[in-house]
Amino acid sequence: MSNAKNASVSALCLAVLMALSGCDKTAEAPQPPAGGSESSVASQTPSEHSAVEAVLARVTDSQLTNLSTRKVSDDKPEWYEVDVRNGKAEISGNSDAAMAYGAYQFLREQGALSVSWEGNRVDLPASFADFDGEPVATPFDQRAYLNVCAYGYTTPWWNWDRWEQEIDWMALHGVNNPVAMEGQEYVWQALWREFNVSEDELTSYFSGPAFTPWQRMGNIEGHAGPLPQSWINKKHDLQKKILARMDELGMKPVVPAFSGYVPKAFVELFPDAKIYQMTPWSGFDRETYWLDPADPLFNKVAKRFIEIYSETYGEQEYYLSDAFNEMLPPVSEETRYDDLASYGKRIYQSIEQAAPEATWVMQGWMFGADEEFWDLQSIEAFLRDVPDAKSMIHDIGNDRYHVWQRTEGFKGKPWIFGFIHNYGGSDPVYADFGDYVEQLDVVTNSENKGALSGFGVFPEGINNNSVAYEFLFDLPWEAQPDMQSWVSEYTNARYGKTSAELQSAWDDLIEGVYSVRYWTTRWWEGSAGAYVLFKRPTYKLTEFEGSPGDLESLDSGIEQLLAVADEYQDSPLFVYDLVDMTKQSVSLHTDLKLQAAIQAYQNKEFEKGDALVEEITDLVTRLDALMGWHQETLHSWLSDASAYGESAEESAFYITNARQQITQWGGSSLKDYASKAWQGMYADFYLPRWTQYLTAYREAMQQGTEFDDEAQQQAMIKWEREWIEQGGIPALNKPENPVSLVSELMATIKADGSR
Repeated sequence: MSNAKNASVSALCLAVLMALSGCDKTAEAPQPPAGGSESSVASQTPSEHSAVEAVLARVTDSQLTNLSTRKVSDDKPEWYEVDVRNGKAEISGNSDAAMAYGAYQFLREQGALSVSWEGNRVDLPASFADFDGEPVATPFDQRAYLNVCAYGYTTPWWNWDRWEQEIDWMALHGVNNPVAMEGQEYVWQALWREFNVSEDELTSYFSGPAFTPWQRMGNIEGHAGPLPQSWINKKHDLQKKILARMDELGMKPVVPAFSGYVPKAFVELFPDAKIYQMTPWSGFDRETYWLDPADPLFNKVAKRFIEIYSETYGEQEYYLSDAFNEMLPPVSEETRYDDLASYGKRIYQSIEQAAPEATWVMQGWMFGADEEFWDLQSIEAFLRDVPDAKSMIHDIGNDRYHVWQRTEGFKGKPWIFGFIHNYGGSDPVYADFGDYVEQLDVVTNSENKGALSGFGVFPEGINNNSVAYEFLFDLPWEAQPDMQSWVSEYTNARYGKTSAELQSAWDDLIEGVYSVRYWTTRWWEGSAGAYVLFKRPTYKLTEFEGSPGDLESLDSGIEQLLAVADEYQDSPLFVYDLVDMTKQSVSLHTDLKLQAAIQAYQNKEFEKGDALVEEITDLVTRLDALMGWHQETLHSWLSDASAYGESAEESAFYITNARQQITQWGGSSLKDYASKAWQGMYADFYLPRWTQYLTAYREAMQQGTEFDDEAQQQAMIKWEREWIEQGGIPALNKPENPVSLVSELMATIKADGSR
């Protein structure tokens, strides 16, 4: 890190801060002390064995001995400063989050540390070059992270070791406002028992482990259950550790509150209560039940939930309550706006009665996902009687919707601007660096930004596309990064070195896959699935117009990576990224071949169709073998699920639950929503499913009979169910030479000329 760069970053961040706050530079600029000098700030705290240093010790295996932190107490926007004396770095700042981010940023610039879901690269120098730093500030009070859905798509089988790694990752990326949803079934269970819900009714009420987020949000009830008590207890113990560690690091987690959804048993237990039977969600048959906030019972339930939660986990500041996540509010057309205003006011009051200093957090997702219902007047009514100072809106979906613009910055409510990026834990390779920068520039300079106070990244699933999150969490500190410099620093830290040739490859990768705002085609004609290969087969997919991105640029980038692969053969993270890019390319080329095979059979060109099917089978089988190099596979997902069980029966149940989520999911709309580009899924699920369909389709075309697509759909559903229930964990087959496999796959694609 150079003085010049540090100063420019600071100036840029302070300029953004002024744009947000309307204050002048002198008033807002943080004034940390120079190393060891006197200062007018309130206090300075030596940080020997600080929480930040503990994070750094964990991620470097205690190898980092020439860096320390010093916390300064002031009332300025969060800042950090890096100074080096006699080869030793000191990170000062006024928050743990700022110091942790500052330390990580410094070490990345030195090429000394990269921390990612795929693994850490640590190469610490004996000493650092001396320099005097300058303060770097962020205008965003909150840097939020995680989506409630991630607790289904990613974390259902996590233990404390994995959570500790994730919280360390959060700290190093400057997160101070994480969404912390583990452990709540322990509270719900205690709450419903107090209201006389029987054990049998509770058993049929809770959904299975991989589906708990949607149970919590009121979308489903009793899906793929029951929920074992041991799972509830483990998550209870985990949440205690999670919240304790977050507290050590000064994080302010967002925890759950009561939003109105009650067990079906309440209808009989409280016949006089005003309980609505909600419309079943997303093709499910089973409805859920919502208690009207105007009913006196609502406040009783809401108060007891927070009381029990506080007794169990301690009092918190931010409480999430989403009453209408993809569920439309029950309103009368005659009193629509009064109804909505009453709902908003009473939900807030139900939290305030038990936690007077608390902030009600809600997701802005509902305003975008159901925008036909949530017109501006409806949104204004819902928010009207909620105190500005006690509310917070997570505007999570700016890669799809722009709710903040439609609502003029949520009419004075504090809010966090952010992106989901990942949907369903599905893992095509994509992001849009340029769009992230542009959107942040637009919002921070908009007259209608309202009380914008934070920046967030809200993935539904993680462990993929880590470069996107590395980039996104830099933006609160450097809103207009130079992409060439950023990629150079990123690759140098991640791979151990960089070069003009590597930079050129990344230029093509950015053009090919990292200029895609949203993976639009994961939804097509009611079918999910990241690729055509991952969608439940139908001959109608000949009408599919192609996935976003530039496949030619992607292939060019891969070819350039292969050209320098010998120089990076000792970098596991380089090989990891090469495999990931190849996964994307081969999957997309396979999609083209699938469409061509269907078309060939339609045209009675059976020899051509058969040749294409052979090519598809070959590519997918070889890609499946290659994907054993990645950290996540069907083997790892199911092994983690099995290990969570405390008996053979529990392990078998968890395996089935895990298999269902990544395939059929539930209802009629969510099939393949959580599709995974994993070893074991390519060769053992997606390929056999397509083979079955194409075989039947070819036979009908050859015989000249009408193809019964619906019958084949039902046959595939039956096959999928058998696959889910077969149990068992496939073996992991890790390739010995993934670079050679990549080279061979790309050579095959080039020879096919399928581009």
